[in-house]
Amino acid sequence: MSLTDPYAGRKPALPEPIESLRERIPGWGADLDPADRPSYPRESLDLKPEGAADGLPELQHREGYRERSIEHADLTPVFGTAQPLHGVSGAIRKLAYERYSEARAAHWLLLIVGDRVEVLGSTLRSFASTRPDNLLTETGVRAEVTHGGVRSRFGQKRADVGHHALDPVIVAGPWVLGAWAGWRAVRSLRGRG
Repeated sequence: MSLTDPYAGRKPALPEPIESLRERIPGWGADLDPADRPSYPRESLDLKPEGAADGLPELQHREGYRERSIEHADLTPVFGTAQPLHGVSGAIRKLAYERYSEARAAHWLLLIVGDRVEVLGSTLRSFASTRPDNLLTETGVRAEVTHGGVRSRFGQKRADVGHHALDPVIVAGPWVLGAWAGWRAVRSLRGRG
C-alpha cells in the first residue's frame, strides 16, 4: 500500500495459492464464485460506490502533528484541524495513537482518559476566569429537582433504574473529593505556618 492511497478499496494478496488453501482448509473458498453466494445476483463486486469520484481528492496540506491510526499508512486526504492536540490531554491522546492499535482497549481507554483530563483542565480554567462554571446547572443537578428528574425515575420501567443510586456519586463525587483535598491542603499549609 503506498502513501498516496492508504484507503484504496483493494483486497490484499493471498499469502499462499488458492489450491494450497483448499487442500489445507476444508471448505475454503466455497464462495469464490459469485454465483455460489447467497447474495447473487444482487451483490455488486464493484468496489467503487455508485456516484463516487475516480481516485482520491487532492491531499490537504498538513502542518505539524496530526493523530493517525497506526493501521493506516497516512492520513485521510481530508482531515479536521479545528481541535489540535494540546497540553496533558493532547499528550495522552498522542500516546494512544502512536503506540496502540485501534483494536486494543488501551487505545480507547487512553482516549477516554484524555477526554477526562481535558474536562478537568477546562473546569479549572473556568474557575480562574471571571465567569466560572455553574456546577448546579451545568451538571444537571438542578434539573433533577425542577424538571421532574426524580419523578421520571419511578414507575416508568426504565432500563437504567439499576444505576440511579450511582448518579449522585458520579456527578458530585469528584467535586466533593476535590473540595476535601483542597480543605486538607489548606489545613496542612496553615499547620506549617
